[in-house]
Amino acid sequence: MKYTSTRGGVLDVDFEGVLFAGFAPDGGLFMPEHIPKLNMETLTRWRSLSYKELVKAVCSIFIPTETIPRNELNGLVDEALRNFRHKDVVPMSRLKSGLNILEMWHGATHAFKDLAMSCVGQFLDYFLKKNNRHVNILVGTSGDTGSAAIESVRGYPNIDIIVLLPHGRCTEIQERQMTTVMEDNVHVFAVDGTSDELDEPIKKLFRDSEFVKKHNLMSTNSVNWVRVMVQIAHFFFGYFQCVPPQANDVLPSVEIVVPTGGAGNITAGCIAQKMGLPIQLVAGVNSNDIIHRTVQHGDFSLGNTERTLASAMDIQEPYNMERILWLAADCDSAKVKEMMDEFNHRKRLKLPLELHRRLLGMMKSCSVTDDNIIQTIRRCWEENQYLLCPHSAVATFYHYQQFDSNQNLPRCCLAPASAAKFQDVILRAGLVPAIPPEIEALMKKETRSVFLGKDDDWEKILREKIEAIGRKRM
Repeated sequence: MKYTSTRGGVLDVDFEGVLFAGFAPDGGLFMPEHIPKLNMETLTRWRSLSYKELVKAVCSIFIPTETIPRNELNGLVDEALRNFRHKDVVPMSRLKSGLNILEMWHGATHAFKDLAMSCVGQFLDYFLKKNNRHVNILVGTSGDTGSAAIESVRGYPNIDIIVLLPHGRCTEIQERQMTTVMEDNVHVFAVDGTSDELDEPIKKLFRDSEFVKKHNLMSTNSVNWVRVMVQIAHFFFGYFQCVPPQANDVLPSVEIVVPTGGAGNITAGCIAQKMGLPIQLVAGVNSNDIIHRTVQHGDFSLGNTERTLASAMDIQEPYNMERILWLAADCDSAKVKEMMDEFNHRKRLKLPLELHRRLLGMMKSCSVTDDNIIQTIRRCWEENQYLLCPHSAVATFYHYQQFDSNQNLPRCCLAPASAAKFQDVILRAGLVPAIPPEIEALMKKETRSVFLGKDDDWEKILREKIEAIGRKRM
């Protein structure tokens, strides 16, 4: 298995190469040169696997045995998922009104990012120890990515991690999960801007190939292929949880509703589709609706980022849409490069009619307001005494719409975070948040971060920080 850039300027990269990469040098994103189609025998065999075993099975397809031997790969996945709070790692809650919720938030930071990030941390540590290397991880976050990235590598001697968070645009708990970490290899910057704005200096640094090479700079945002790869597993797991046991010869279609911000998670779903999993995808977004407009009308154009209750999805420039367009374009890198060049220049793009038609064949979409989110949280509590986070409520709102209009095909709603991280939203819904002791303890801890104001040169400050880390290691 080799990897290529979505824009075609980089070919034949091995797994270790894409693991340690951010954006590809040509500005694109790495994808497998070939996505294998699974036969019915394999799908039938996978039905009986646990979530952990499915992660191993998926990884074994995209990681050659000569890169990581199978017994070592299995050990790395076991270690990555060892401390999740639920024995099933991602349990399914079956609730009233036909609602199936796949809980992906039983990791250290109470968010789904822990699932892939914990594996990425293990893979990084494996190669760094093997090759006696050091890397600098540069991460931008809209809420949950930063804390999961920090948690996956905190205290690792061969890794320094620099995280940019949008100050005041995360919940207090999300910020504290990053700013209360005191390990010397963790460096947090609180930025006066949106998550889209803080991505800009990160992109500029990754475009400086000489700087990237000199400082071993990489990303564990979902620009990193390995994040997307691990997330493929929970689409298989969620699907198999919804399929009746008697379905053997022909596997039925299942709808999977994905709360969508940067689109890394739904990209994994699109790849699962390509691998032969019979799923229908629904991208659920908040009022930052660029993905909804792209799916519905072929209108991939930038809008102003609005603050919503589903704050981790307050994104108007979802970089993983490039991967989805590459898949929809039958891996035509020249076409994708032409489109992304136009988008980067004009900040708008009208999809070609045939490409839009193919995208509609891959997914549907819906856009959900803050009022919809509050109503959905209340309804789910009234029917089930079950608290949803605002992002999970985006997916659940779509389900309730379909259920109430008798559109009752098998459906799984992905729940990316625990409601405990969004206490203000739960209170706004007139409910009482349940606060786990580990989250309550955050409020008493010392914090540490560097504030970057609008007038500061963010790119320059990041360069200087990375250079200072390099000098310290000499």
